[in-house]
Amino acid sequence: MSEARSYPRIVATDVGDIEFRLMSRADEAAVLAFARALPSHDLLFLPRNISEPKVLSAWIAEIERGQITSLLAIKGGEVVGCSAVVRDPHSWSPHVGEIRMVVSPGVRGQGVGRALSQETFALALAAGLEKLTVQMTVDQRGAIALFESLGFRAEGLLRDQVRDVDGKTHDIVVFGHDVARVRAQLEAYGVPGAVGD
Repeated sequence: MSEARSYPRIVATDVGDIEFRLMSRADEAAVLAFARALPSHDLLFLPRNISEPKVLSAWIAEIERGQITSLLAIKGGEVVGCSAVVRDPHSWSPHVGEIRMVVSPGVRGQGVGRALSQETFALALAAGLEKLTVQMTVDQRGAIALFESLGFRAEGLLRDQVRDVDGKTHDIVVFGHDVARVRAQLEAYGVPGAVGD
């Protein structure tokens, strides 16, 4: 089990320092502004449209109930990224968590997405999850490359799985990361604690 992270936490990126902090109800207006500024296609990273106030409010209620852990990336007082670790402890897969993440186009390719994904990965490990999944549309090549670099591998393709605001359907690729297997391999090579550092 990884040590729990403490927040807020400052991480240096190519666009300067980014503050990472756990999301709360106090962030609702800032997250709504962030979501509404995203290109509509980017919202397909998430199973729900968080640019709708009632959807965002429901997400925050799930955070308050402990069903979701969400992390915000803040630059200059504005949200430039958000992520979530979603799990269902009452399902047949309590050991599996899904990572959901989206980053503002203005900070992409400058280390913010990588830092946010690493922080989110560490949160999932601290929660004791053994497997992680992430899904995105097949054309999101930058995100695919990022998650592959973190050890995620394609596990499935869901055709016409999501419909965008214009009514066009898109294929979704599902990636998985077997954290428990990787951790066991590293420990076998004498590198305990390497996953999630």
